[in-house]
Amino acid sequence: MSNIQEFDCRPDSQQGAESSLHWSYQNQKPRSPGQNPGVQISEHALLGHLTLRGGAIVLDEAVRDVLGTTLPSRPHAINQNDAGTHSIQWISPDEWLVIVPGGEEFSIEARLRKALGDAHFSIVNVSGGQTVLTLSGEKALEVLMKSTSYDVHPLAFPVGKGVTTTFGKATAIIRRPAEDHWELVIRRSFADYIYRWLLDASAEYGVTTS
Repeated sequence: MSNIQEFDCRPDSQQGAESSLHWSYQNQKPRSPGQNPGVQISEHALLGHLTLRGGAIVLDEAVRDVLGTTLPSRPHAINQNDAGTHSIQWISPDEWLVIVPGGEEFSIEARLRKALGDAHFSIVNVSGGQTVLTLSGEKALEVLMKSTSYDVHPLAFPVGKGVTTTFGKATAIIRRPAEDHWELVIRRSFADYIYRWLLDASAEYGVTTS
């Protein structure tokens, strides 16, 4: 019999919920669309984030059943379901990051625990500590090149890749889920710093925010 106690910490509604960038939005003037802005920045706030750890063989079947996609087996790989709403990313040899629509994280955690049974694994809900920023536009790559020492050239960073690396003087997970945009998974404590960094780094190209 499992000795794990599960607690659904979600409020009854999202009314009053604040994203990681709530303070930043209050203190930064919104960037209105100019003529042909080179960079668009948007936040995918209040998503569900789960850190999954364990053996790949044990976890793969459960991930297939619950998320509708396979467990990434290659370093830095990202797999998504057909709709693109649920993703799982290789973080380290025994660690993966699951990102799902907000409100689904508790039920998905419960389903994964049930599917895994008595296997040796760990699932931690880190939703409140992270957020996702999306960068798009023809100059988004230039902004990334100015911001990280990691090689983000498309030849070295194809679609479906994600890495944890330095970003400015912070850390972030840089992901490329599609050809035309990039994602930054950032800690809540770094959110304002990275947001301001992006605004400054994008200023010369023209930037809009949403």
